[in-house]
Amino acid sequence: MSTLSTLKLVAVKKPTHMPVIVIRRNKLSSKLWEQIQLAKSQLTGTPFVVTKYKSIVDRETGLRKQVELPKRIKPWWFVSDSGKVCFSVRYGSWTIELAKGKPSVEVASADDLVKALETVKHAVEAGELDTEIEKASASLRSGFKR
Repeated sequence: MSTLSTLKLVAVKKPTHMPVIVIRRNKLSSKLWEQIQLAKSQLTGTPFVVTKYKSIVDRETGLRKQVELPKRIKPWWFVSDSGKVCFSVRYGSWTIELAKGKPSVEVASADDLVKALETVKHAVEAGELDTEIEKASASLRSGFKR
């Protein structure tokens, strides 16, 4: 027991369920991470590939196996009419409004794009966009109802 006495023992259990908003926040944060990495890779000219696993049935043997495929990542940014780079934050197929009536962020250059994406990612992780994430999630869910 002398080795266990050096540790701080507490009566806390691991929570079994994460709140739904935390799951949605983490999902959006990971998508923002992909966009940041995609923007950085385009700046440096290096390829950025995220892989996903897909189950396929082998036609010859009839067995199901996992195949690793590259994941297609579409950039969220575009060039506006004024020639500046803009980006919109997307949750699924819905665009999140960052302010009332303003769904896009305008930046001067590609370097500023990475900084702006990181700023939005920190805002998402801090919970500043929880109401907008909830609206987008509800809109997505309503499309699946009969």
